[in-house]
Amino acid sequence: MLDTKLLSILVCPVCKGELRYEREAQELICLADGLAYPIRDDVPVMLSKEARELSLEERDSLR
Repeated sequence: MLDTKLLSILVCPVCKGELRYEREAQELICLADGLAYPIRDDVPVMLSKEARELSLEERDSLR
């Protein structure tokens, strides 16, 4: 589980927007860019090349 203090300061590296923590998927989601950043061994991987693109269905379900 990620530290809430860390979560409060992390932003999307692409747009500097807010991120949503999805605990079950172990990802940080940027709805604005439609990207999901992985969390590996409790460490967020905040590299755009490591992020996966969200499908339209995923984006809609997360709103």
